[in-house]
Amino acid sequence: MAVHGPAMTDVARLAGVSHQTVSRVLNGHPNVREQTRLRVRAAIAELGYRPNGAARALVTGRSQVIGVVAQNTTLYGPASLLAALEQTAAQEGFAVSVGSVRNLDHRSISAAVERHLSHRVAGIVVIAPVESAGEALERLPKDVPLVTVDGDPSRPVPLVTVDQVAGARAATQHLLDAGHRTVWHVSGPSDWFDSVGRIDGWREALLAAGLVPPPLMPGDWSASSGYRCGQMLARMPEVTAVFTANDHLALGVLRALHEFGRRVPDDISVVGFDDVPEAAYFIPPLTTVRPDFDAVARASLQMLLTQIESGTGGALRQTVAPTLVARESVAPPRR
Repeated sequence: MAVHGPAMTDVARLAGVSHQTVSRVLNGHPNVREQTRLRVRAAIAELGYRPNGAARALVTGRSQVIGVVAQNTTLYGPASLLAALEQTAAQEGFAVSVGSVRNLDHRSISAAVERHLSHRVAGIVVIAPVESAGEALERLPKDVPLVTVDGDPSRPVPLVTVDQVAGARAATQHLLDAGHRTVWHVSGPSDWFDSVGRIDGWREALLAAGLVPPPLMPGDWSASSGYRCGQMLARMPEVTAVFTANDHLALGVLRALHEFGRRVPDDISVVGFDDVPEAAYFIPPLTTVRPDFDAVARASLQMLLTQIESGTGGALRQTVAPTLVARESVAPPRR
């Protein structure tokens, strides 16, 4: 369908700026120089430009919409990443269309991507934290601007991810620095890259300290799973420090330890991962690792915009460092 009236590219050409600068001005983005803003506003007034879905097309011919493929889940990490992507895209003048799938498998991801492409999205972000998503991503059309978030680090697709290994190393080292002789780990599901990275970081920290990692306690991200593992850990007098793969697992562990009369942190220290909003209000307040979801979203969108502008892909890789948040759930072990 033909676009009537001036387009964003016409405004950009008259003002001598990129179409993205025009979109930033239209959306009130703060990172635009005042002189540039005035020049863009003058061009808009001169051309009589009116932003709308058709006129705000990219020079690629695609719409100013980013397609996101994500699993339909309430898990804190993926849900926080999706919210951060939507907010960051809006700041750059893009809308977000979310294709929620029940399972991150080849058929579901391919169908969601095809739906996005039929609406001529500018590019696609896939939040792909599980192994089943990997094969689907490699089979997608190569000319589609695409970035994966928390995906498979071994596959040659553009990827932005939290540095899970570094975060787990920091959590484990924090417990060792407090004087604990070893650290037990309650993990997430084995098919999640987040979980695997956190296991690797935990093991690396222990091996670097000359320690043999104790047996892994497998979990599934839920508080009930943490509770079951906590019941076993509470019966083991040699356990003085536990690192859990997320804060909900930690919550279950804390409940089990309380029921068995093991005090935190007097008897056992506990560290989580994610820094959910409730973590500061656990009893005791939980020491945890905070991923920077906003930074992941910014890096993902910038990587995608680079592909859109250049028309090329590339196996880019970027990791975002998390931060250890120390609270009252860690103390030196009793001698």
